Amino acid sequence: MEASPASDLDLITITQLRQIANQSPQPYRLHVQVESRLEKATSGGSPFFEVKLVDAGDSLVWRVFDNNPQFQEVTRLTRNAFIQLAGQWTDGKYGLEPRQTQMRPLSEDEAATLLLGDPDLATRQQADYAEIEAFTASIRDPRLLKLSSQFLQKHGERFRRSGAARRNHHARRGGLVEHVAQMMRCAVAIAGVYPALNRDLMIAGVLFHDCGKLWENVYAESGFTMPYNLTAEMLGHIPLGLELVNKMWRDMMDTPEAAEWAMLEPASETVRLHLLHLIAAHHGSLEFGSPVLPKTPEAIALHHVDNIDAKLEMFRRGYETGKELAPGIIEKFSPWPVNIVAPLPLVNLPPAE
Repeated sequence: MEASPASDLDLITITQLRQIANQSPQPYRLHVQVESRLEKATSGGSPFFEVKLVDAGDSLVWRVFDNNPQFQEVTRLTRNAFIQLAGQWTDGKYGLEPRQTQMRPLSEDEAATLLLGDPDLATRQQADYAEIEAFTASIRDPRLLKLSSQFLQKHGERFRRSGAARRNHHARRGGLVEHVAQMMRCAVAIAGVYPALNRDLMIAGVLFHDCGKLWENVYAESGFTMPYNLTAEMLGHIPLGLELVNKMWRDMMDTPEAAEWAMLEPASETVRLHLLHLIAAHHGSLEFGSPVLPKTPEAIALHHVDNIDAKLEMFRRGYETGKELAPGIIEKFSPWPVNIVAPLPLVNLPPAE
């Protein structure tokens, strides 16, 4: 990196780094948070650290061996610390590797800017959340509308900082908002093609299907770490979601407004059961954690909408960060079991006369 100071280097995100690291070594700097620092030993008994670094959209593991000039400095790194890491970045044996590294703590202003997230990602997530609000407001059933609106009002802040998973898809701060928004767009489109589907129930089901992840996959208020907690570990997001919706529904039915719904058909209790069924059955099979198989058209539709969005997000991540084995062939990645192939582009037709 010669003698130029780190401040002269371009500041990029981890995702941007992945996109260019397979080129010749390039000097860049990252602003990241330390999620964990594990001390390990090589086969020869020498100590080294595995430091997991995260930002708003991605993560990487930095392996620091005892011959690294930063080794002693890394021993003093604490969990959740905000740092700048600069170096010549390559896609090496262990993935992304910095060489000739320089490291320093971030200032309070730099950390605050980092927490705002990548501007493009933050803009997309804000637009997604606004669309979730708009779809929710379009629900005609007053019970599902009230429940959904109260959920967003009470838990919106927590929703906006939850991931959709820890690893496989939308595993980032705000990822659950992206997942739910795309599922709503898909569910509404499918309801337009299959008008027998209950559109209101589909929208509410999408909103609540992963609501337990507000406790299972929520990020810390002041960071990009996703801490574990005993409640989520022992119950999982499906039972947590069922419990949350049941509690909110019971509270809602105790309000004076509920008296106006007494003569509505279908009955409120039936609506509650159908919504709970969507949460319980959305994994689609017992071996994947659903306590019951889908038994309604909305349940099977929601399961497939969920699965489509998760799988296509995995493909997107694979194309963006995967290793190209040959033109158009990307090496398989966890949890995808095979190499993936670049999609067929749209035909390039001449303009119509």
